[in-house]
Amino acid sequence: MPTDYTDDLRLAHLLADDADSLTQARFKALDLHVMSKPDLTPVSDADQSVEDAIRRTLSRVRSRDAVVGEETGSTGHSQRQWIIDPIDGTKNFVRGVPVWATLIALAVDGEVVLGVVSAPQLQKRWWAASGSGTWTGRSLLKAERCQVSDVRRLEDASLSYSSLSGWEERGRLEDFLALSRRCWRTRGFGDFWSYMLLAEGAVDLACEPELELYDMAALDVIVREAGGQFTSLAGDPGPWGGNALASNGHLHEAALAFLGTGRHSADDPDDRPEPPGSVTDMSAHRRR
Repeated sequence: MPTDYTDDLRLAHLLADDADSLTQARFKALDLHVMSKPDLTPVSDADQSVEDAIRRTLSRVRSRDAVVGEETGSTGHSQRQWIIDPIDGTKNFVRGVPVWATLIALAVDGEVVLGVVSAPQLQKRWWAASGSGTWTGRSLLKAERCQVSDVRRLEDASLSYSSLSGWEERGRLEDFLALSRRCWRTRGFGDFWSYMLLAEGAVDLACEPELELYDMAALDVIVREAGGQFTSLAGDPGPWGGNALASNGHLHEAALAFLGTGRHSADDPDDRPEPPGSVTDMSAHRRR
């Protein structure tokens, strides 16, 4: 029988409630302290406070579980592993942009089985547990189910991403641009929000060339339980590959034909596998 993760999901919501209280109190605070980490990404005192608070709670109520967090790394050894991103979208957070969220996931035996994404300034939360579907709302009792779109052609698809520079730095910009030109619409919603919009059916494809486990774990199960597909750019399932392609499922192979590692390069368009539903004349499919 499938494992019931109801108690873990309730705990994840309580962790998210505490995180929301901490992040909202520090959002736009005049004394917010921001530092640069060795990889030159910013970290605020709010990031550290949220992760510390989550770890303290888990140490009391799930003391045998391992924890992986963005700010403190890995602690413990267990088949059950909580994966925490205290603030996904820290650059937005420190600049006063309201698009950021706390990401909380639980992996068991190498599979992500639940995830919660809480974005208090957007007044939205998304969550999923294995076999229970994906939901969005203000609480467990006030929620509606999420379902990915049924779009089946790239020419009709909406593609979301975080930045062009990330693709350029890895020598993949032309591949990404080739895919974007094929799609009906592209928007840089970025970070967690791309994948939540995908789970809701508002976006059909989302991708990023480099991510960490804590960036992806909660997104993975939320996308899958909404009926979508989440893999690395190599096509490997789950959040373990260092990058991400998420889709409504119908468009996954077509997108991998452009972005998949080891596949045909965008520099050789004549050799590229023709994605399903493609057209020769792209003039009628300009991006909005």
